[in-house]
Order: sequence, then C-alpha cells, then structure tokens
Amino acid sequence: MIAATAIAVSVFVALQVAIELLDSELQDTAEEQLRADSRVLATSAERAGLAQVQLPPYPGAGRLVRVVLPDGSTRTPAGQPALPPVSEHAGPVAQGASADLVESNGTDEDGYLIYTLRAGDGAVQVAARVADDAPIDRFGWGMLVTGLLCVVGGALVGRTVARTGLAPIDRLTAAAVRVAHTQDLDADLPDEGGGEIRRLIRSINDMLAALRDSRRAQRLLAEDAAHELRTPLTSLRLNVELLIRLGRRGTLDSALPAESRTRLLNDLGAQVAELSNLAAELTDLARGDVNDESTELLDLADVVGTATTRVRSRVPDIEIALDVASVWVSGRPAALQRAVLNLVDNAGKFSPADQPVQVRLRAEEA
Repeated sequence: MIAATAIAVSVFVALQVAIELLDSELQDTAEEQLRADSRVLATSAERAGLAQVQLPPYPGAGRLVRVVLPDGSTRTPAGQPALPPVSEHAGPVAQGASADLVESNGTDEDGYLIYTLRAGDGAVQVAARVADDAPIDRFGWGMLVTGLLCVVGGALVGRTVARTGLAPIDRLTAAAVRVAHTQDLDADLPDEGGGEIRRLIRSINDMLAALRDSRRAQRLLAEDAAHELRTPLTSLRLNVELLIRLGRRGTLDSALPAESRTRLLNDLGAQVAELSNLAAELTDLARGDVNDESTELLDLADVVGTATTRVRSRVPDIEIALDVASVWVSGRPAALQRAVLNLVDNAGKFSPADQPVQVRLRAEEA
C-alpha cells in the first residue's frame, strides 16, 4: 500500500508537470505562429504603406489582423469581428517605444492572444483566440484515470507477487508458532525459498539445534546432579537416623564410644561439606562458569586414597585392597575425587560380598 501510494503521488505530480509543459508548449507554438504572420503583414505594410496595405476580407475563421496608424486609428479587414481596443501597452509599440509585444486579453473563450509588431510609422497586430483548455483538461483527466488504473493494477499484481514471494515466510511463521506451542525442538523447518529467506530459515534451524543441545545439556545436568547427590544424602541420612535413634533410646554414650562418636561426627561434617561443594559446583556448571582456571596440579594417588577412606566410612563392611602409585595430573580436585568415589562406591555396592574391592593406580605410556 505504501508503494502504491508513492507511485500514485508520483503519477499525479508527473501528470501535473506534463500538463504544464504541454500548455507552455502550445502557448509558445501559438506565439511563434503569430510572430510569423505579423512579420509577413509588417513587410507588406512597409512596402505599400499602413494606410494603403491590402487587408483581405475576413474568411470567417482563423487569425485576426489589425493595422495601427500613426494617429492611433486602426484598420481591419471587412467582416472581421471587432478586436479589443488597442491597449496602453501596445500604443508605445506603434510610437516606436518598443519593437514588439505579446499580450493576452482575457482567459476565457472570448479572450485573445495579441502580438503587436512595429511597422513603418505605426504597427500591425495579429490576434488569435486564447487556446481552449478543455482538450488539455480532457487529456489530463484521461491520463489521471489511466494512471490510477495502472496504479491499482500494479498494486494488485505487486500484492500477488509479494504474497507468492513471502509464502515461505508464512510457512516459517506457522512452523515457529507450532514449535512454541508444542515445545518440539526436533522438527527442523523446511529449507526453501532463496536468498535472504533461505538464510533466515537456516539461521532458525541452527537456533533450534542450539536449543536442542541446551535442553540435552540441562537434562544431563539434572541426571548427573541426582546421581551425585544420591550417595552423600543417603549416607548423611543413615548417620543422622542412627544418632536420632540412639538418642531417643538413651544409649548414645554406651552404643557409641567417644572415638566412634567422633569419627561419626567427622563423617557427618565431611558429608555436609561434600554436599555444599557439590551444590556450588552444580550451580557453577549450570551458569557455565566452569573453566580451565579452576584446575591445578595434583597427585592422583592422594585423590584415590581420600576417596577410598570416604567409601570405608560410608560402608564399614566393605573390604578395599588399595595399590596405588604416584601419578601427577592437572585437573579439578573435587571433580576427580567425586569420580573416583563413585567408581569405588559402585564397586562396593555391586561386588560379591566375599571378595574385596581392588583399587590399583598406575601410569601407563599413551
């Protein structure tokens, strides 16, 4: 609609300019014809004299002529319609004040375009009726209607072409709405169209792929968090329940000697610290704040030893055969300890009861 309006305004302005140029061209043509006729009449008047020059009878149509004598009187052909009196501007031409003059007397159908030319001691005048503007008006209205029809037709054709060209955008919009409503990120949008539209569709498909990866990462994070939290929470719950049960029975001091009670409280503190560290790491992981800056050089044997000790405190009945050698690696201590702890803990859960869990650490050439 904006383009059609702009075109319509352009057509209207161009039409107005064309009408003005056409009117000006017709005016110039009429003046040139009057000048030519005046020069012919002036030549005859100078040869025969203004008073004796022959003025043929008026044929009933065409140009009108008049001879202005030195005394201000005039001569006109027989039968010619009367022209307006000699104007005050044409008088000086007959008196030699200027060579010629073009003037318009009236603008309606009774008006005349009069050209006055100095000749001898007077002047000659050739006049023609002012051009009727009706043909130009009819031309203007015709061109205006034609232009408006072209604008309307162009707008309809442009709308059809635009809708056809933007059909992929409509389908893209519908697909995006469907994804928003169904939360289905696995359906890629059809790769169609060309140029900018195709690049847009590909960009949206890349965005959907990134969202799928993000959702998958969130799901893995939730699963890992549940797995990581399950073991320390279970151990913590068992130890707390044991303390509560013994406290209710009043046998806490007799059932747990001071040394065992101290070890149990230390285990509780270690489990609480482990949960705190794990929650902080999961928060950093969810924010994407984990990077290589948190790594450090450490002996993996110390990590394995600490993890084994924690498993023994969780499951006192488990037997662990430890055979480790010093292996220096660059990593995150808490994450490595948690990984080893999960391995040894799972081994203690699923190994046969009569067989010890063997933990060996060696460095091998890659």
